[in-house]
Amino acid sequence: MLPGCKTSRTVNPHSVIMAMFQDDDMRPPLDETLYQLDEPAASFFKSQTGIQDDEELKAHVLDVQKQAYKVDLIASRISLNELNNESHSFPQFYGYPCIRRFAFLRLTCSSHPAYKSVVQLRQDKPDAMFLDVGCCFGVDLRKVVIDGWPVENCVATDILKGFWEYGHKLFRSSTETFPLTFVEGDVLKPDILFPRKPFYDNPDSPRPVLSSLSSLTPLQGHVSVIHASALFHIFSEDKQRKLARQLATLLLPEAGSVIFGSHISKAGPEKGFRNADECLPTKFLMFCHSPDSWKELWDGDIFEKGTVAVDARLKQVDRPDLQMAGVDLEFFVLEWSVTRL
Repeated sequence: MLPGCKTSRTVNPHSVIMAMFQDDDMRPPLDETLYQLDEPAASFFKSQTGIQDDEELKAHVLDVQKQAYKVDLIASRISLNELNNESHSFPQFYGYPCIRRFAFLRLTCSSHPAYKSVVQLRQDKPDAMFLDVGCCFGVDLRKVVIDGWPVENCVATDILKGFWEYGHKLFRSSTETFPLTFVEGDVLKPDILFPRKPFYDNPDSPRPVLSSLSSLTPLQGHVSVIHASALFHIFSEDKQRKLARQLATLLLPEAGSVIFGSHISKAGPEKGFRNADECLPTKFLMFCHSPDSWKELWDGDIFEKGTVAVDARLKQVDRPDLQMAGVDLEFFVLEWSVTRL
């Protein structure tokens, strides 16, 4: 069993966002046997890093993973009392299971069912803007740029710039060789993204110069595509709704503009919490929307009823890290998209 999978401490699922590992003893150690690259991902990483040898590439990825996993612990040392304080809207910089299990090696965005329409949108609207929220190392954005999206029309954002900087280490790039705009901050905080209703008419504000951004607020009403994967599941139900409201303010009020992504979910037709006995390497109860409740959230609550088309479906996925730890359970993600009509 993975260290830290169970806890005797009672956790309030309505207040805790993500009570992860507070020290090295509580976090699962890194395990290089979890490293795997399918053929498309291998081709992508070889082309982007310039490393053609399989073993050399693996050693490089393992080195970056080790550094990122160590540094995120240093920044995560806040008390459980602070974690339970509602003033903390976002986890700080934890030993994310996604880093441990090499989730950053998967081309999540480009394998999404909505991606084909996203590529078509760029072809139809060459100046369309793409925003990746919770970008981590920026792997998905680099694939988006390869697939034709101009780097000058893309924006990345995450809670701490350290994730983005490790992306440069991973791809052996710099701000000069990959000059994509990055905005550091918490999208639930008004200094990064000011709350307002979604736009239904074009905004009065001009399209901002992306390189000058210090927050996301100037982007409101201007973004054609928003990608948000492995993000919503770290929040309570109330804060998932707040996050959805924040992202909706950014979306361009034109037909075809889309918010899409995927995140951990659970089997069954009802929304609710994942079973606490499902031994994930976290210490909190995870709230999961069902496909139906996710549709109801976006169509009629976040956006006016009938102004968006929402697609949401459960997809069963493999989790070798859990299987290796002796955890026998089915694992699902919710793949979804919200498209302006």
